[in-house]
Amino acid sequence: MRHYFPILDWSKAYSRETLTSDLVAALIVTIMLIPQSLAYALLAGLPPEVGLYASILPLVVYAVFGTSRTLAVGPVAVASLMTAAAVGKLAAQGTPEYYGAAIALAFLSGLMLLAMGLLRLGFVANFLSHPVISGFVTASGIIIAAGQIPHLLGIRAKGETLPDLLHEIWINLNDINIFTLVLGASTVCFLFWSRTNLKDFLLSRKVRPGLATVLTRAAPVAAVVITTLATAIFGLKARGVAIVGTVPQGLPTPSLPPLDLQLWSQIAVPALLIAIVGYVETISVAQTLAAKRRQRIDPDQELVALGACNIGSAFAGGFPVTGGFSRSVVNFDAGAQTPAAGAYTAVGMALATVFLTPLLFFLPKATLAATIILAVLTLVDLGAIRRTFAYSRADGAAMAATILVTLAMGVETGILAGVALSLFLHLYRTSRPHVAVVGQVPGTEHFRNVERHNVITAPDVLTVRVDESLYFPNARFLEDYIQDQIAENKAVRHLVLMFPAVNDVDSSALESLEAILHMLEASGVTLHLSEVKGPVMDRLRRSHFLDALTGQVFLTQYDAMLHLAPALTAKTLAASRRETSRNGA
Repeated sequence: MRHYFPILDWSKAYSRETLTSDLVAALIVTIMLIPQSLAYALLAGLPPEVGLYASILPLVVYAVFGTSRTLAVGPVAVASLMTAAAVGKLAAQGTPEYYGAAIALAFLSGLMLLAMGLLRLGFVANFLSHPVISGFVTASGIIIAAGQIPHLLGIRAKGETLPDLLHEIWINLNDINIFTLVLGASTVCFLFWSRTNLKDFLLSRKVRPGLATVLTRAAPVAAVVITTLATAIFGLKARGVAIVGTVPQGLPTPSLPPLDLQLWSQIAVPALLIAIVGYVETISVAQTLAAKRRQRIDPDQELVALGACNIGSAFAGGFPVTGGFSRSVVNFDAGAQTPAAGAYTAVGMALATVFLTPLLFFLPKATLAATIILAVLTLVDLGAIRRTFAYSRADGAAMAATILVTLAMGVETGILAGVALSLFLHLYRTSRPHVAVVGQVPGTEHFRNVERHNVITAPDVLTVRVDESLYFPNARFLEDYIQDQIAENKAVRHLVLMFPAVNDVDSSALESLEAILHMLEASGVTLHLSEVKGPVMDRLRRSHFLDALTGQVFLTQYDAMLHLAPALTAKTLAASRRETSRNGA
C-alpha cells in the first residue's frame, strides 16, 4: 500500500514544523500559480478559468500518489501548446467541442500514463534523448513566445509554425493598437526587471530576505492587479484593449470526460506524445530536486501519480498537466517538505476560483501574454546547440534538426521527427561498434588498444576487444572486421574475442559468431573467447556455439595469453617487475 500510496509513508512523521514550512511554500506557489494558470489556459486556446480548474484537483491527487516531496503539478507552457496544436485540428476555439476535446486529451493521456506506470514502462521515455527533448523545448519556447506577440500588439495572428506566425504578424502590423502595445511592453519590462533586479532592490531597502523573496515571486500578481486597474479606470476596453472578460465564479462541477471513441482515436497520438513529454519533464525536475535533499524518486510510481493527476484534471474540467520546472523550484526554495504543500496550494487556488474571479473582468490579455513570454524565456537555450555539437556532432545534429522541424512544421511533427532521428542515430552508432586490437601493457596483466598504448603482442595471437553488445545492426560489422584482420595478418593462428563490455548477444549476432567460427576454421585459425560475462555465457550455453568452438573460453585475457603465448606473456610481466625493483632499490 505504501508503494502505491506514498502519503502513508511521509504522513506518519508530519509535524507542526513541517506544516508551517508547507503552508509558507503553498502561499508563495499560489501567488505564482494564479496568473500562470490563467495564461496557460489561454495558450491552450481555452477559457481562463479552465487553468484554475486544472490547478486544483491534480495537486490534491499528487499529494496522495506522488513520490517527490517538492514537485508542483499543474498547467505548463509546452503541454498547453501541444494541447492547442492537437485540439485545434478537430474544432474551433471557443466551441464546446474544442473544450471537450481538451478534457478528453487530459483523460486519455492520464490513462496512458497510469497504464505505463502499472506495467512499469517508464523506460519508454528513454526513446527521447536529452538533445531531442532540449531541442523540442527550445523550439516550443520560441513558438510560444512568438504566438504571444500578437496579444502584445493588439492584432490578430495565428499559426502552428513559426513561419506562419511571423507571416501573419507581418501582414497585420498596420492594425497595431497603441494602448495594447504600451500596456504589454510595460508589463514585459516590469516582469523582466522584477525577475533580475527586484529582490536586490528590496534588500537594499532593508527588506527582510524572506519577505523580499515573497514580493519578488508576487511580481506577476502585481502586474495583473496594476494593469487590470489601469484598464478599468482609463476605459482601455473601449480603446481596443482585449480583456479576459467574465470568468465564471465557483468551483468546477466534477463530470465525466467525453466518452467518444472516434474522438479518442483522433487524439491518441497527441495524447501519447503529451504523456511522454510531460513525464520526461516531470521526472527530470523531480529527480533534480530530490537529489539536493538526498531523497528518492520512484520513476514508475511517478507515472502512476502523473496519470492520476491528468485523470483528476479531466474530471475537474481541466486540460493536460505535468510537473512544472519553475513552480517546483519555487516550491523547493520556499521550504516545502512534503507533497501536502501542493494540497494546500490547491486550497488556495480553490479560494481564488470562488472569490477572485469577478475581479479578473478587466484583466488585459496582453498582461497574460507578457507573463507567458517571461515564463518561457527560461525554456529557450540556443547555446545548447553549440555545446552539444562540440561534444557530439550526431547529438548536435539531432538537436538542431528537432528545433528546425518543430519551428517549420509544428510541435507534433517536431517531436516525432526527434524520436525517429534519435532511434536512427542510435542504430547507426551501434551498427559500427568500437572494436580494438589489444596487447599486454608491460609489467601488468592489463591489455589495451595497440593504437593508444605501448603494448606487447604475440605475432601468432590476435586479440580483438569488442566494446559493445552484439545485436542485429552490428553483427555483420564484426564479421567484416575480423575477416579484414585475418587477411592482413597471415601469421595469426589464434584469435581471441575479448568480451568485457558485451552485455548481450542476440540471435543475429550468434549467427555471425558461428559464421566467424567457420571462416576462421577454414583459414586454420582457432577461435577463443575471454572475459565473457555470466549472462552472456548462460545464453551461449543454450546454443551449440560452445560445442563447436575450436578454442577455449578464458576467465581473463591474461589467462588466455598465458595459455597461448606463455613465454612472451610471463617474460613481459617479469622483466618489467625486475626493472621496477632495481629502480626502487
